[in-house]
Amino acid sequence: MKQKQTAVVASQRELAPMIYDMWIESDLAKDALPGQFLCVYTRDKSALLPRPISICEVNEERTALRIVYRIAGQGTAEFSTYKAGEPVEILGTLGNGFSVDAAKDKKVFLMGGGIGVPPMLQLAKALNTVTAKENIQIIVGYRDIQTFLKEDLEKYGQVYIATEDGSVGTKGNVMNAIQENQLQADVIMACGPMPMLRAIKGYAESADIPAYISLEEHMACGVGACLGCVVKTKEKDHHSHVNNARICTDGPVFEAKEVDI
Repeated sequence: MKQKQTAVVASQRELAPMIYDMWIESDLAKDALPGQFLCVYTRDKSALLPRPISICEVNEERTALRIVYRIAGQGTAEFSTYKAGEPVEILGTLGNGFSVDAAKDKKVFLMGGGIGVPPMLQLAKALNTVTAKENIQIIVGYRDIQTFLKEDLEKYGQVYIATEDGSVGTKGNVMNAIQENQLQADVIMACGPMPMLRAIKGYAESADIPAYISLEEHMACGVGACLGCVVKTKEKDHHSHVNNARICTDGPVFEAKEVDI
């Protein structure tokens, strides 16, 4: 159930230049699913729109949510100044998330690129309950040596890294890492920039395996009212009666074959 609330910052630290890691104490954690997101509001009342940020992790007691985000503008720059004990206004939990059962007893690729890496952590944790750890292959792409969350991800599967500059792992992108390491899987779950997701969709189609992709897109309302974030689909949307879906409510996770990206 989604709700707007004033939560409390439990902790915050900088993981890498411009990348911040915040734990938020909130009862929203008890129902959070892998791949869902929060809308975080700034304290500047002239800024009407919240910032959507993926849920990175939920603690074992399900009393706190973790978000890992990049400073991209004035709002996220403000979030980076928050200290433990301070209030933070959030709306959540939002979106449909990944279907963990789709990977039951299967070999899976978890693929994240850039700020699409954080939601792979909670997903990897959840997948450990339905398939063997050795079946979970986590392929993540970064710009350079700042491989944030690498150690966290290694707890839940085999991690393969690609960097654009070749400073760590495979030089190139996540698809290059698959090729270099000769990896195979029965199902793909991914989050990242659109060029990466397009490549994954093409790979999945050629390999004839299902792929579930979380679309990164600029969102306005975050609750499906404004139609500001849409993607073309095979099926007509019951809300707009055209071939599109609202990423914030119908997604952000879609089966790759169902969307035109």
